[in-house]
Amino acid sequence: MTRTTWTSWPTREALTRAARTRPRRVLTWSVRVGLLTAMLWGTFSGGRFGPWGIALGLLGVLGCAFAAWAFFRTSLEHRLWPSLGLLTLLMVTALGAQQAGADLLALILWGGCAVTALERLPLAAGLPATAVAFGAYAAVNTGGWLSTAMSTAGLSLAGYVLRLDAEARGNAQRLLAQERAAREAEAETAALDERARIAREIHDVLAHSLSAQMVHLEAARLLIEREPAGEFRDRVLERVVAARSMAREGLAETRQALSALRGEVSAVEDFLRQLVAVEPAQVSVVGERRTLTAEASQTVRRVAQEALTNVRKHAPGARVLVRLEYLPDEVALEVRDSGGHRPEGALSGSGSGYGLLGMRERAELMGGTLEAGPGEEGFVVSLRVPA
Repeated sequence: MTRTTWTSWPTREALTRAARTRPRRVLTWSVRVGLLTAMLWGTFSGGRFGPWGIALGLLGVLGCAFAAWAFFRTSLEHRLWPSLGLLTLLMVTALGAQQAGADLLALILWGGCAVTALERLPLAAGLPATAVAFGAYAAVNTGGWLSTAMSTAGLSLAGYVLRLDAEARGNAQRLLAQERAAREAEAETAALDERARIAREIHDVLAHSLSAQMVHLEAARLLIEREPAGEFRDRVLERVVAARSMAREGLAETRQALSALRGEVSAVEDFLRQLVAVEPAQVSVVGERRTLTAEASQTVRRVAQEALTNVRKHAPGARVLVRLEYLPDEVALEVRDSGGHRPEGALSGSGSGYGLLGMRERAELMGGTLEAGPGEEGFVVSLRVPA
């Protein structure tokens, strides 16, 4: 054995119950209950105790059970000296029990200390502890050297087998965790590859198409402006300019969607400031800024776009206050305008295709809320989503 083998602890996966199957846990608890019952029987089977003696014996057995539980905890945490101290306490208790005539209790304590020391401690500490326990047992055992040797050999073998079994379960648990992590990484890589493919498709089809439309619309605008002024010419020019503006906005939103698919999304507060750059609006950010999840970030962006679009349609010229607040477990967005008339059904949708009712459904699917309605002066859109 190498020096590392002698000084290394069994892994936490090997010592914890998480790596054990349900039948194994049931068997373990059955053994523990059986040992506790045997300890109680070995303590009181003689029937020579008065009321105070029974109470003292019961407290002693419960104390031993608590010390054993504490040893399991300290060994799980790889704390050597507390573990050895608890084993020493149990061995001293076993010696006292043997002197008091409770031979079965002493045998259980010595055997338990020997087996658990081999199973749960580094071998450099577990083997001496096991030797001390078996030495004390051999010194007081009157059953003959053969029975003592067979008991010692059997318990030693049991302790080492339990150690090997625990290490095997721990290794299996670690391999399972590594395999699970590898599968998650593979799934994440596949998702990123698929998002990149979708981004390329959108760029090659939609972005190119919108860019070409903008070029043709700009050319049409220049040609129309060369024509003599007139009512028909002005109406056509207005429509072409509006179509060009819509194509520009669609191209900007397409680029934002492509950036989101590629994981290159700018900070939400920067996006909001860019969004209101040409509006009579003010943006305020409250709380400790942090990176939001992709779903939360996209929801905040879309709701802000939709709310500003509604302001332009139904309250043109109104002052707008956009407030973004980072909360401990969520993010809140509030878009408030200074007033304007909104006809019935204003929330159902807009030219951008992202109605606030659709955004409300999207927020609810994420476990958030979206409220829109009249405020003290104008109209208020309030969003809260987990982030």
